[in-house]
Amino acid sequence: MVLAQNISKRFELYRHPADRLRQLIPFRRAGQSGEFWALQGVNLHAEKGETVGIIGPNGCGKSTLLQIVCGILRPTTGRVVTQGRIAALLELGAGFNPEFTGRENVFLNGEILGLSRREVQQILPAIEEFAGIGRFFDRPVKEYSSGMYVRLAFSTAIHVDPEVLVVDEALAVGDAAFANRCVRKFQELRQRRVTVLFVSHDLGLVKLLSHRAVLLMGGRVAAEGAPRDVVNRYIGLVLEKERQTEPARAAETAGSYQHGDGVSRLESVELLDQAGEPARSLRSGEVCVIRIQARFARPAASPMIGILIRNRIGMEVFGTNTRIEQIELGDFAPGDAIQIDFRFRCWLTAHEYTLTAAVQHPDGSSQDWIDDAVTFQVLDHRALAGVVNLCPEISWERQ
Repeated sequence: MVLAQNISKRFELYRHPADRLRQLIPFRRAGQSGEFWALQGVNLHAEKGETVGIIGPNGCGKSTLLQIVCGILRPTTGRVVTQGRIAALLELGAGFNPEFTGRENVFLNGEILGLSRREVQQILPAIEEFAGIGRFFDRPVKEYSSGMYVRLAFSTAIHVDPEVLVVDEALAVGDAAFANRCVRKFQELRQRRVTVLFVSHDLGLVKLLSHRAVLLMGGRVAAEGAPRDVVNRYIGLVLEKERQTEPARAAETAGSYQHGDGVSRLESVELLDQAGEPARSLRSGEVCVIRIQARFARPAASPMIGILIRNRIGMEVFGTNTRIEQIELGDFAPGDAIQIDFRFRCWLTAHEYTLTAAVQHPDGSSQDWIDDAVTFQVLDHRALAGVVNLCPEISWERQ
């Protein structure tokens, strides 16, 4: 369990190195430094067995918050309460002695976390196998690449039987095979009811792994809740740029989040079956149409209209737009309207999906964007794995 209450963190900013020394002189203290609040009034909780993903732009306070939770930094205000052994993977190579070998650093980290040498010896083969760095396990870590650092640090953190795991961008470094192993390990930790706090810029990963997500903006909690909704909120804030504090407009078309500058407005987003009727379910392989209608409130030059299909945990399955498909829509005047159809054969497997639609400027900024405007089900009598049906042709012969 992790509970952070009213956490704020202030850093002193000095114009010159000598100002730090002058700050110690009482009558010279004023005016020698400035303040930067990395966190302000942040509340965070994670129950036993819960995975909480923390997202936000660079500089919003994510790493500072994790360091406070781990006890590396002391908050200016507020308190943190944790229960159980905490294993942390924060800065690259943090806690490693560069002169020690990988094996020696594993023993060092285990002892810091309160494990006996015998206990570390028992889990050492599993750590070595998961890290997969071969002969470098017995080489000084100063010879490691950044990927090897992370592989060993992550392997150590997850094998010391933590009750709370805190991870800051662990999967940003490393190849695809290692990333897949890490994802499977996270899912195993969920089953073992290990509490996990992790920061990631991979929004699909946050949707996949998290029970709940928290969005930090400017050192404050801007949104908290279901990962899909929080990620959509974050994407909207990013695309709105300077309009980050503007509340979302009420959408006539249903959706989890709508944003844009209002140059145009989506009037309807429909999914039609092969008979041309509105549908909320499709058969795998059925021809379908996504029909979008929009109206322009202000002049627009060469807009693009796009779609995005996500699965039930929010991972993006397919997306395209008129520009990708090399369709130029031309210029529009106020009051002009457009209807566009995206027709395709729905080779998705049997799951629930959502459809997002958008009208955008040529630079990618949004005129109107509706997340999850339509929810639909794909039906199939076959229990295929994954999200796409590749329609394999199978040939065989007895040997």
